[in-house]
Amino acid sequence: MLPNRFRNTSRLVMLLGGLSVVAACLLVRYYWGAESASADPPPRPVDAAAPSKPSQPKVVAAINGRRITREELGRECLRHYGKQVLGSLVNKLLITQECKRRSIVVTQGEVDAEIERMARRFGLPKDQWLKMLKKERGINPAQYAGDIIWPTLALRHLAGDRLKVTQEEMVKAYETKYGSAVRARLIACKGLAKAREAHARAVANPENFGNVAKEYSEDASASLKGQIQPIRKHGYYRQIEQAAFTMQDGQISQVIPAGGQYVILKREGLLPGAKAVNFEQVAPQLREIIRDRKLRSVANDVFHRLQKASKVENVLNDPVKSRAMPGVAAVVNGHRITISELAEQCIQRHGLEVLEGTINRKLIEMECQKRNVKITAAEIDGEIVRAASVAVKPTPDGSPDVEKWLNLVTERQGISQQVYRRDSVWPSVALKKLVGERVEVTGEDLRKGYEANYGPRVRCLAIVMNNLRRAQHVWDMARENPTAEYFGELAAQYSIESSSRALRGEVPPIKRHGGQPLLEKEAFLLKPGELSGVVQVGERFVILFCLGRTKPTGVSFEQVRALIYEDIYEKKQRLTMAEYFEHLQDTAMIDNYLAGTTRRPKKPAGPKPAPNMPTLRQVPGQR
Repeated sequence: MLPNRFRNTSRLVMLLGGLSVVAACLLVRYYWGAESASADPPPRPVDAAAPSKPSQPKVVAAINGRRITREELGRECLRHYGKQVLGSLVNKLLITQECKRRSIVVTQGEVDAEIERMARRFGLPKDQWLKMLKKERGINPAQYAGDIIWPTLALRHLAGDRLKVTQEEMVKAYETKYGSAVRARLIACKGLAKAREAHARAVANPENFGNVAKEYSEDASASLKGQIQPIRKHGYYRQIEQAAFTMQDGQISQVIPAGGQYVILKREGLLPGAKAVNFEQVAPQLREIIRDRKLRSVANDVFHRLQKASKVENVLNDPVKSRAMPGVAAVVNGHRITISELAEQCIQRHGLEVLEGTINRKLIEMECQKRNVKITAAEIDGEIVRAASVAVKPTPDGSPDVEKWLNLVTERQGISQQVYRRDSVWPSVALKKLVGERVEVTGEDLRKGYEANYGPRVRCLAIVMNNLRRAQHVWDMARENPTAEYFGELAAQYSIESSSRALRGEVPPIKRHGGQPLLEKEAFLLKPGELSGVVQVGERFVILFCLGRTKPTGVSFEQVRALIYEDIYEKKQRLTMAEYFEHLQDTAMIDNYLAGTTRRPKKPAGPKPAPNMPTLRQVPGQR
């Protein structure tokens, strides 16, 4: 399929690490859409009887003179985000109505003060904070004030005394953030029997705990030999904290049930608290953190109460109600939200993104029309079957599990099957037909594919750095003592990659034709026990220590020729499709009035010349 332009880390380890959370005023956006972007000032109820806003331009883009209207963009936005944005509008309207009922007013001064507070919390001046939100999250100042800050303040007013912070909560928050912490390694297993087996292995040889974690742990920490973030007090798993803070350094815990898993700890040391940080100094910040955390929970309760006490008719997603109330998206406590209002909100929130995808699709549609290429429903179904056959396990009878694949891809991307077929599958099928049989798989391609997948690989230790001078210094030290043990110590101390640092330089064996030719060339020149030079890979510098080579798999070329051909053909086909689409972009005149941009042709217009390649029928050893 095409990229999205057309259209596990373990919870246990994360919580043990005491990772910070995003500010609550951003998280509260959940209730009215993860990508809220209303351009209104601090909001008032959406009212069909209210004075209309200035009319918007009827044309939002043009491709080689062919227009895309705002109405067309609105339909596309509704198709992609109508359900999501409608839910956000309903929730926001419920808050607005409740504030009105209780005579709660959030002033512009409160909104401005809260924006200032948030900027200070992140250590930025207000203007830089707003610029950062615009650049990194696509939220302009009006959107931030109206769709994020105002609802957050409104919820605080509605929550009332439920957001009060006690002294005990403050003390616990201080201990969590600034108190002592325990360095530890962890083994997490899903089953008790496996955990007991791992525990026995670890207790028998405590120094080998990291390797036992690597072998037994069913957790993201396995790749780091059980290494986790320091354990702090007052987290989510009290039994783990209690064990960590009562054990001695080097001691291994019993098997601890926690978070639906069975955990084994090895305590490695105690990190002292930040004594220089005075409680009174940080009390205001701690109070804000606790209040924001409470707000997330209270907001959920407020919404459930408002929803339960309200009468909400979702017309948009009900065909019967849609026919009875044409032009209406929802009715909230007797107040109507119209389809046109919803479409405009969708454009304001997602218009730029959807318009970009619409332009890309139009480019392909126009090229298909010019070359008289037609896409049938059967071809789209066939592409979905093909994708299912390679992406998910087949059904018990051996046929592709199309239903499982559709459920997986639509859930992962948060889209409907209609959108998936139209914006992901259709462009893929269209570009394949436009490209035609222009893909060549040569004998050299097949040879390289065989060597990469079935040939020998070089087993190495690696140190990765981002500074040449330091890399040269480390290389000098490694040369003075060229042993695997010492090289591993250097990797643990100097490598900037967490995995190679935690695993003392261990990396997956290096194969030929893996995409890093300089590194591969250096690796395959090494003999066991030899040290490489400093190899630059992009902006990083790598030193290798050769441990030897793996043995070839013993699979003959003829046995896997068809599989290799299939894989290489598909990769080259995707590359050719991407190049063809880039050609369409480069030869088009694109005016995006919504974004205020114009793209002029970079190349002469006309069909992309077919490369001088043989067709599939001319390739020896075809499928």
